[in-house]
Amino acid sequence: MSASITAGSVTAADAAACSSRSFEVQLLAGRVEACAEQVDAVRARLSQLQLMDWQSPAGQAYRSSLRVQAMALSGAREGVLGAALALRRHSVHVAESALTAAGGY
Repeated sequence: MSASITAGSVTAADAAACSSRSFEVQLLAGRVEACAEQVDAVRARLSQLQLMDWQSPAGQAYRSSLRVQAMALSGAREGVLGAALALRRHSVHVAESALTAAGGY
């Protein structure tokens, strides 16, 4: 941020810097959403393994373990998506603060 901010004065460059930060937060949200997609892909692969015909007691125990892990990944995915949503909301607030600080333009 430039050093031109004095009691209540904000330059267009300051507003542009805040706007740029808002865009950077949006990019971060996109990367977090991509992580959620990767978690979902892993969960889907675990679910496919669960569908295999496990006859032995050890195989059945393994399938049960896969089920637990897939459920945990579903919860993790929801948490990651929640974080992405929070980042998207934050980016809006960063942009709004830039407009407010710059006098509404």
